[in-house]
Amino acid sequence: MSFKSKNPFLTNRSFSATTTSRKEEAHQVSVIDYNQEMTLSGTINKTLILFLLLAASAMVIWWMTFNGTNPIVPTIGGAIVGLILVVIAAFKPQHSPYLAPGYALFEGLFIGGISAIFETMYPGIVIQAVGATFVTFVVCLGLYRYRIVKVTEQFKSVVVAATLAIATYYLISWVFSMFTSFQPVHQGNSMMSIGISVFVIIIAALNLFLDFDRIEKGVEQKMPKFMEWYGAMGLMVTLVWLYIEFLRLLSKLNNKN
Repeated sequence: MSFKSKNPFLTNRSFSATTTSRKEEAHQVSVIDYNQEMTLSGTINKTLILFLLLAASAMVIWWMTFNGTNPIVPTIGGAIVGLILVVIAAFKPQHSPYLAPGYALFEGLFIGGISAIFETMYPGIVIQAVGATFVTFVVCLGLYRYRIVKVTEQFKSVVVAATLAIATYYLISWVFSMFTSFQPVHQGNSMMSIGISVFVIIIAALNLFLDFDRIEKGVEQKMPKFMEWYGAMGLMVTLVWLYIEFLRLLSKLNNKN
């Protein structure tokens, strides 16, 4: 799967379809109105809707956890179903109007459960992670909006390479830890582990620039209306990743104290 950011949604293939290909798809997906085009305001609105759905779902699991319910099952289940919906949307972006809300609801189960677990261990960590994620998003959006940071092809190549390296490292570490006594260096609260977390957060933040760029290009190319859901879903994936990495970093720093 070829893509220009952490998100398989925000791909060149999906955001550079020609008018001819869109007309061909129209015969296959009659429920999509191809006379409407993707807009920036529409994508922002869709992103807010997904955020509210995710927050509502997360709050339910949060409340259940602190009222005696074990969050492990809904947390793992939400993560698995959310991943499945991500994969389907990556190959079938025209179904994003249905897949994106589902992703937000199930990913909310994961976020709510994992947040409750971390909050139980480190009181106050969740509000810190939420604040850090929000500030990072606003700063990156401002830097992109005023072209202080320009998304060039070289910039994209470096960020994608770093993202793939992180994904490969995490996958290999997970496989080794499952079948051996291998202890990944990113675990624990050593300076090396903290440094890795900081690096991953930086790369996740840089992916936001790629996401903004893909959405802007989609609007300029007048992509179909469903791409608003597709772009919003991709942006949510990056924000969830960023939030989880902030939780991990803050937990390490708490263990240092």
